[in-house]
Amino acid sequence: MTLVDTDAWVEVGLTADLMTDRGMAALVGCHQVAVFRLGDGSIHAIDNHDPISGANVLSRGIVGDRAGVPVVASPIYKQCFELATGRCLDDPWLPVRVHHVRDADGRLLVRLGTAVPESG
Repeated sequence: MTLVDTDAWVEVGLTADLMTDRGMAALVGCHQVAVFRLGDGSIHAIDNHDPISGANVLSRGIVGDRAGVPVVASPIYKQCFELATGRCLDDPWLPVRVHHVRDADGRLLVRLGTAVPESG
């Protein structure tokens, strides 16, 4: 098991490899992250682990919006998670962690977030 300093930026691929409105799974140390590029060019990263099904599948979810808020719907039970906050819109007691992500001269970098957002 490889531990990652939560202050470290880890290269997970090339920004050009991200398809618009599709997810990409990445491994940061031993932590699975789902990375998304939206139609407006923004890039988001959340846990790949779906807390409802228990599977690492959020990177395969359907990207869209709910009332103008960018979300990904889990491919298993279809709960929607806000990409900016990690909040589950269908069950606020089951949020996912949001991670820092940036484009550094075409390289896609992720830094693990430090806490799961508060529920409720």
